[in-house]
Amino acid sequence: MGTQTLVIASGNQGKVREFQGLLRGLPLKVKAQPEGLDVEETGSTFTANARIKAVAVASKTGEWALADDSGLSVDALDGAPGVHSARYAPSDPERIARLLQALKCEDNRNASFCAALCVAAPDGTVLLEVEGQCKGSITRSPRGDQGFGYDPIFEVEGTQKTFAEMSLQEKKSHGHRGRAFALLEPRLRQLLSQQ
Repeated sequence: MGTQTLVIASGNQGKVREFQGLLRGLPLKVKAQPEGLDVEETGSTFTANARIKAVAVASKTGEWALADDSGLSVDALDGAPGVHSARYAPSDPERIARLLQALKCEDNRNASFCAALCVAAPDGTVLLEVEGQCKGSITRSPRGDQGFGYDPIFEVEGTQKTFAEMSLQEKKSHGHRGRAFALLEPRLRQLLSQQ
């Protein structure tokens, strides 16, 4: 039996690289989704959006697809930006600036990152779904250069570091995507062994 191909349902190269690192130990051929493949995220939850993307990319490519939908929910903003995290502003620096501006006069800076992961087969079957969370707070200014998205302004609870100040290994153990992946990995390994 050949190696299973897994398409990462994302156009975000930072996210694709992060998943390639996380999936390194599994008997998979990991590749990015085809250029120009855009899936509209119409779900009202992270899990629904991950499922929409995984199913669409799997059916378009004829391969298993792994999608994640993740985002930042800020307590003082009633959970915003939430499922709209990626669309909060046109670019990472603008998203960070908008969020810091929204919290400028706010002392409650508690926030959490959530990552929902979904693996789907080309026939539309959802093979696996998991969700991971990470609590922390929003810093007053960006710190670090190791991440993407909101990483430079999210300080992980109990670490005194932002995601952008962490190594990939630290991020894997503390991060929402790493936590979701820790739930996904044994189940994915089991699924691959049954192939």
